Amino acid sequence: MSALAAEQTAAEPPVDSVAVAERTPDQRQPYAELGMTEEEYRRVRQILGRRPTAAELAIYSVMWSEHCSYKSSKVHLRQFGEKAPKSDALLVGMGENAGVVDVGRGLAVTFKVESHNHPSYVEPYQGAATGVGGIVRDILSMGARPIAVMDSLRFGPADAPDTQRVLPGVVAGISGYGNSLGLPNIGGETVFDPCYEKNPLVNALCVGVMRHEDIKRAHAPGPGNKVILFGAATGPDGIGGASVLASATFDEESQAKRPSVQVGDPFMEKLLIECCMELYREDLVVGIQDLGAAGVSCATTELAAAGTGGMHIVLDAVPLRDATLRPEEILMSESQERMMAVVEPGKVDRFLQICAKWEIPATVIGEVTDTGRLVMTWRGEVIVDIPPGTAADEGPVYERPYEPPADLASLQADTPGRLARPATAEDLRNTVLWLAASPNLSSKTWITSQYDRYVLGNTVLAMPEDAGVIRLDEESGLGVAISLDGNGRYTRLDPYAGAQLALSEAYRNVAATGARPLAVTNCLNFGSPEDPGVMWQFARAVEGLADACQALGVPVTGGNVSFYNQTDDQPINPTPVVGVLGVHDDVRRRVGMAFPGEGHLLVLLGETREEFGGSEWAHVVYGHLGGLPPLVDLAAERALASVLIAAAREGLLSGAHDISDGGLSQALVESCLRGGLGCRITLPGDPFVTLFSESVARAVVAVRPGGEARLAKLCEAAGVPATQLGRVGGDSFIVEGLFSIPLHELREAHERLLPSYA
Repeated sequence: MSALAAEQTAAEPPVDSVAVAERTPDQRQPYAELGMTEEEYRRVRQILGRRPTAAELAIYSVMWSEHCSYKSSKVHLRQFGEKAPKSDALLVGMGENAGVVDVGRGLAVTFKVESHNHPSYVEPYQGAATGVGGIVRDILSMGARPIAVMDSLRFGPADAPDTQRVLPGVVAGISGYGNSLGLPNIGGETVFDPCYEKNPLVNALCVGVMRHEDIKRAHAPGPGNKVILFGAATGPDGIGGASVLASATFDEESQAKRPSVQVGDPFMEKLLIECCMELYREDLVVGIQDLGAAGVSCATTELAAAGTGGMHIVLDAVPLRDATLRPEEILMSESQERMMAVVEPGKVDRFLQICAKWEIPATVIGEVTDTGRLVMTWRGEVIVDIPPGTAADEGPVYERPYEPPADLASLQADTPGRLARPATAEDLRNTVLWLAASPNLSSKTWITSQYDRYVLGNTVLAMPEDAGVIRLDEESGLGVAISLDGNGRYTRLDPYAGAQLALSEAYRNVAATGARPLAVTNCLNFGSPEDPGVMWQFARAVEGLADACQALGVPVTGGNVSFYNQTDDQPINPTPVVGVLGVHDDVRRRVGMAFPGEGHLLVLLGETREEFGGSEWAHVVYGHLGGLPPLVDLAAERALASVLIAAAREGLLSGAHDISDGGLSQALVESCLRGGLGCRITLPGDPFVTLFSESVARAVVAVRPGGEARLAKLCEAAGVPATQLGRVGGDSFIVEGLFSIPLHELREAHERLLPSYA
């Protein structure tokens, strides 16, 4: 037994864990209530060669939960590694808390997106707030300073009572936590669809920056090194959150799960960030892990499994907010604002001094061993004695059966071609206004105005821009652009193509600002993996995303899988959300979406086809979902990106906006309103198709005077079609020969929806 254990245990020597487990051999163990199957429980007994203690059962139940072990998705997620394109920029890939990429000048950036869907339905404010806090700590645990956050939100219909309950709380939770941390929220998306009623999606992204040499790892090497728990005290909030909330479907009893939602304290987290940065600067940390899902169970098993292989923990030493907590509750608690560090013995005093300076409670709770066992004691008894890798890395792996949903063929056959199109100029005008005022395309200012977008002073672009842009280096102008996108309707119609379309839009958004796309993170939101139809959607989406990343040359650095997003037997639309990070060599040459220059030429880049499957037009006007989504063209996306990046670098563009939901019409509306100037255009071909088709690999750009010929050469060299549309100017959106809409009328339509529900 270690010296630490001898100091902190009771007078009686510890008893063998087998004896502890077998004192009540006839008492039923609640493995099913903890989310384990009978087969999984039997496997635990086989691993241990005995009946598990209550504390061991708690560890295995949370570590083998769907949320922590990825047991239904591992077999498919391997493609991200197997098909990963070669990237000299990738410094840390999948398997760590977050991926890390080299962005130049000795700097590295880490970014990741995760879900907090179920907690945000049960308790919207705290669910969303702690989602932000958790992803920030993931970034912090890599050794980086968090510098910005983003979010991807999905709710039921905007006027549904459930949405009216959930949306304000989620937005308040994101703003309340992020603003208190002093982190700018630079972008994201908000989508409304009936499929998300009673199962909202709250996906949070964080990005951080560090020097290459400052990267930290989640491992516990070196026998004799001390294990320090620091941050907030452990309480009853969040107990079983990973297994109870994130690994089960919703039903009418969901509100009873409120105790499983964590409670956040952003001011403690702000102190924790500054404390960690000072600890890193003085090189006091050998390994570090944040405490999120599965709490102490996760941190200890993962650190031990990735290190020398053994660890001894005195659970009595864990600081508690509630002295009545049982050992298994301490292990399963997901109380927020906690970190676990591995520290050399000679550096412990200085570590504790820095924590005290920042008013961060810190306690030595154990030490690293070379036994290959994770051993925990409680009041003089050994209550845990397991091989840590069996909990952290060797959970069950399921190859679940899958097949296309029964209704997929009929859904794809129900094309939008049967829907009546606008027949007159007045109909076209009304359609422009309807789309601009629709829930998914209307202004989200009511939401984003609650977020601090410019704190820290390095925000260059923020919502509603195509991508958020952050300056990293003042002298050179080095910066990064990030976009977060997804489309559940497209993925419902074709999961393979839908995932690729999510990636291509985020890739295009980053390129539209002038940044070079570099790496990918993702959050895969799906229904129950036990449903063969859902599992087929997931398998196809992962395959599509892996293939597209390979084609575009952008590796997946990490991400998150969120299953069981359904109410009773009704799953959400499969919703892969994809984040793309790009690099700006100089953010002073970034391009925004506004059209600010009177008389500047407007050019449509890319090919427009008649594509309305899953479109906003069909959804808004008819509530229709059917047909096939737009054709994926990854070669065209790469070509378009090359033109946008080169044109930005050469200063040819005054504005650029990708074309996606709502088509060219919506892109022009948003850019005109953003810049405060109208436009006068002439439409090539069928006005309806040109205005509202959602063909991909397209953008509309405003060209600075004198740059027209050079842009044409860039497009010709890359094989990108370029069509002159007209000019920027005036105070109306004018389509020659068809209609004119004053900007004030467009603005009123675009901005009225969300405030009316506030």
